[in-house]
Amino acid sequence: MRLVYLSPVPWSSFAQRPHKFVTWYHASTGGEVLWIDPYPTRFPSLSDFQRFGTKADRENESNPAWLSVVRPSVLPIEPLPGSGMVNGLMWCSLLRVVDAFAQPQDCLLAIGKPSVLALTVLKRLKGIRSVYDAMDDFPAFYNGISRWAIRRRECLLVRNVDAVLASSTVIQSRWSQIRADIQLVHNGLDAELLPEFVGISVVKGKKILGYVGTIATWFDWDWVIELAKKRPNDLVRLIGPVFCSIPSELPDNIEMLPACNHQAALVSMQEFDISLIPFKKNELTASVDPIKYYEYRALGLPIISTDFGEMAFRGGEEGTFLSQGSQDISAVVELALKYSTTIESVQHFRAGNTWELRFSGAKIIG
Repeated sequence: MRLVYLSPVPWSSFAQRPHKFVTWYHASTGGEVLWIDPYPTRFPSLSDFQRFGTKADRENESNPAWLSVVRPSVLPIEPLPGSGMVNGLMWCSLLRVVDAFAQPQDCLLAIGKPSVLALTVLKRLKGIRSVYDAMDDFPAFYNGISRWAIRRRECLLVRNVDAVLASSTVIQSRWSQIRADIQLVHNGLDAELLPEFVGISVVKGKKILGYVGTIATWFDWDWVIELAKKRPNDLVRLIGPVFCSIPSELPDNIEMLPACNHQAALVSMQEFDISLIPFKKNELTASVDPIKYYEYRALGLPIISTDFGEMAFRGGEEGTFLSQGSQDISAVVELALKYSTTIESVQHFRAGNTWELRFSGAKIIG
């Protein structure tokens, strides 16, 4: 079997759900993968230029022998009616590659982001089993005509593919209004990349309350600043690329470190006494199931999270403490500092939340 995968992120970016999906597929079937990198599906914005010249999100610089990567050539006009006709002229060679790759044998078409190209390939490969892996609320990232256009294209995808996976409860609920067979497939973790867990030693004195990940518009600076003020003798450590404005006056005990690769990030997490997921509660984060939740827990760390997205359903999970706002920060931190776990509990969590278990449990291949 083979897989044609239209990805929402470039192959060269740090490993995320799309990378785990294709890796699982190859390991399960032995099949080759044709990975199609994303292209702009909205008009350019000023924030796009902030990312130019940075390699913060680049990690995969080489391709395994079983995977081929193609990059569509486009003009950034997709929200406009008729954009498919214009860009279609630039896709001729790419579509011939897709045809040749998909036809010789059984093939699966997987789509990770709605687009005109995705709908074109779906129609072109009629008769081949297809799946849409809905891992974000894509329209929430867009405005104006771009928002309207991608919402319409996503609806067409959901109605016409053979299977739909949803990475969060909110996404599953949204698309269940259109079809009844939406499968909830949460994010997961790569247990093989995790360091061995031997327990956490309790050290008296200054505590490190840490976050690893992208800092962008969804990051709740007000909550983090309030945390730092309420814990002046502790260190709030933030690690990752920044794609938003930073408040002009930060408390002295907030430490900001640059982005690092995945392995270095895991090492940094092991230094935390408490791990943080401080996201705003809004439309953008309502559909998010943060991968860092699984990695934090797989390292045996207590987690303090704001009650956004999928995290809002995890208040009863081991070692997970939800904050409703600035008023409960002190109490939640005290609870988190009292948390401890066992090697057996961590091993059980790791074994039960792998990417392989997630995807193999879904009805994908048919």
